[in-house]
Amino acid sequence: MSQKSRIRDDERRVRAQLSLWDRSKFLLLLGALLFFAAWSDASSNPLLTLRDAVVSQINHRWWIPALLIAEALRQIHFLISEHWAAYYQVWKQIFAVSELASARFSDWTRYRLIRTAKSLFYVALLAIGLGVYYKEPPIQAITKAPVALWKMMPFIAQLAFALVFIVIQFVGMFWFLSKGGVETYLPDDIRTRFTDVWGQDHVLDKLRENLHFLEAPEEIENHGGYVPGGILLWGPPGTGKTLMAEAMAGETGKPFVFVDPGAFNAMFMGVGILKVKSLFKRLRKLSLRYGGVVVFFDEADSLGSRGSISSSTLPDVFQSTSCHGGNYLSEPAAALIANKVVVVGGGMNGMGGGSGTLQALLTELSGLKKPRGFFNRVLRRALGLRPKNPPKYRILVVMATNLPGALDEALLRPGRIDRMYRVGYPSKAGRIRTYEGYLEKVSHLLNDEEIEKLATITPYSTGATIKDTINEALITAIRDGRTTITFADVLRAKQSKELGPSENVEYIERERHAVAIHEACHGTMAYLVRKHMEVDLATIEKGSDYLGMVASIPPDDQFTRWKSEYKADILVALASLAGERLFFDGDNSSGVSGDLESATTIASFMEGHWGMGSTISSHASNRRNETGTPGGTRGGKNESGARELQRGLADRIEANLATLLKEAESILKKNRGKVLSLAHALEVHKTISGDDLVAVMEGGVGPLADGRPYLKVANIKRLEEYHKAVLVAHKAHQTPSTQLPNLKG
Repeated sequence: MSQKSRIRDDERRVRAQLSLWDRSKFLLLLGALLFFAAWSDASSNPLLTLRDAVVSQINHRWWIPALLIAEALRQIHFLISEHWAAYYQVWKQIFAVSELASARFSDWTRYRLIRTAKSLFYVALLAIGLGVYYKEPPIQAITKAPVALWKMMPFIAQLAFALVFIVIQFVGMFWFLSKGGVETYLPDDIRTRFTDVWGQDHVLDKLRENLHFLEAPEEIENHGGYVPGGILLWGPPGTGKTLMAEAMAGETGKPFVFVDPGAFNAMFMGVGILKVKSLFKRLRKLSLRYGGVVVFFDEADSLGSRGSISSSTLPDVFQSTSCHGGNYLSEPAAALIANKVVVVGGGMNGMGGGSGTLQALLTELSGLKKPRGFFNRVLRRALGLRPKNPPKYRILVVMATNLPGALDEALLRPGRIDRMYRVGYPSKAGRIRTYEGYLEKVSHLLNDEEIEKLATITPYSTGATIKDTINEALITAIRDGRTTITFADVLRAKQSKELGPSENVEYIERERHAVAIHEACHGTMAYLVRKHMEVDLATIEKGSDYLGMVASIPPDDQFTRWKSEYKADILVALASLAGERLFFDGDNSSGVSGDLESATTIASFMEGHWGMGSTISSHASNRRNETGTPGGTRGGKNESGARELQRGLADRIEANLATLLKEAESILKKNRGKVLSLAHALEVHKTISGDDLVAVMEGGVGPLADGRPYLKVANIKRLEEYHKAVLVAHKAHQTPSTQLPNLKG
């Protein structure tokens, strides 16, 4: 059986009935006030009866019976409204007309008028009080207010002196602690526009839509919707999230309030709550004054973080002092190895502590819209009127973070954060536009083809890194005595930023050759089998955490990966081990450790997760359900089944890697001359570009290396003789008997 819901106020035909206490409490209060005043006069004058004292109080304190009559009339009005529907509907229409009249004023004008009315009300109360004290009409008594204030000054001074050491210490401390960390910019202070943001057009289109509804909210509100009030911009650092928020404020012509990431961090409990309340009070006033406001919380993970990122889990492949194993991998493969971070700790970082600051922020973002103001909340209720709802504050909250997973889920729910946009790495077209934008600010000689080339060889560059690269190129040009940058300056700047400054360490000759062979095997294999990537550069100059490296880049923006591509990545990774064993008679260095970790990790995911191995089932699902090895004789939910699952997976990974290692050995044997040629070019130039590597492989001419001498059989024989001399020196730990040959075309 369905039950009826409680009737709404706008559906009532008559007014809801008051309780006996609500109907009589003010009458009793005023009657008691009149009785005690008369009793005081009668007790001080024995000749005055209580009845005469009451009559005297009515004559002298006329406002008490006036309030009694007013309250009685109010209760009669309520009583009639509770039983006579027509009478109640007439008064509802009267109040509706008054609401329409006040609606013609803007929210800001009503706010100023109410504040003026409050001031007049307090002056009237002061006049009545002085009239009672001086036994004069209130208008005459108010003129004596300065005299009364002067007479009270000693008492006020004593009271202030007593309170100053008790209250001012806490009030002053909390007041000063609640300030800072928030900057307000008026519309004319912001010159940034959407035209200053490059490479993120798809996000800007969405932000324009949000600003449109901020400027014209009636377009969606008149149809029953609401204006989205919260935006989260998330993505890698340097992609332009802060710049977008600033451009939003510049485009809409509203005030822009910037909240520092550490603004709400405080030593004392409760200060963060005061800061949140103070911030939103300021936002509401700005919203009324200007018709809207944009507030930006930078690094939002510090506001609602549930933990911190542990850096101790980064794989050793990126901490190796040998071959920089992760750099020659494709971006997905490198990201797969590097993405072994976990969220740890939490609870007391940022706003996550027990101070209630995060809860205060959540409440302000989507809490109950309570009526505001004394007159609205108290006096309107005293007159039997419902308090007015607060005005619609047009506050657009924008947050930015590069760790969206660290944010509290309550902060991200609709109603607080309505829209979330990923500000990712710019596409190739976006990178071209970004390069053009920053190059317009400097003097340069780059043409359109060279700018497109830069965009191609910097696939995961952000606006910040592109800006820094152009600035570094300008510094390089100025250091060379020029003010105009060239394509070569930008390439040098890119190399300097990616690799860092070399340590200018000179290898002993046999170690230099070994490092060159190691990297030449990577480079040759990458050129031969990996078509989805292009070699960006190869070097044997020692850096802070590597002896040499071969770095590759994707020629196009690609969003899907295939088994053949991952197989090529593994072949490139295993080329160092296969090549060292091939060229050094079965011996190999510890420098292959990072390469083996890269190959094993990719093979593990191919075999157990991506369906690219000898089995179809998912290792993650099997491990979770403890079902054992596919095709095995044992299973079930027991420890032996889990061990069997791991052993089976390890055996399949080892078999796959062994097969690919043999394939890598076969490829390098067939291309032994190319490996020796590339190793020679590295020993001569130390660092070469991808175009130089192609020139060596194909016998062409690169920007730095000339590959034509490597086409001659006689030169390849000289490289073999040099390598044999180094191999002998390697086994005996001696200096090679033959110097590095100088090849000529």
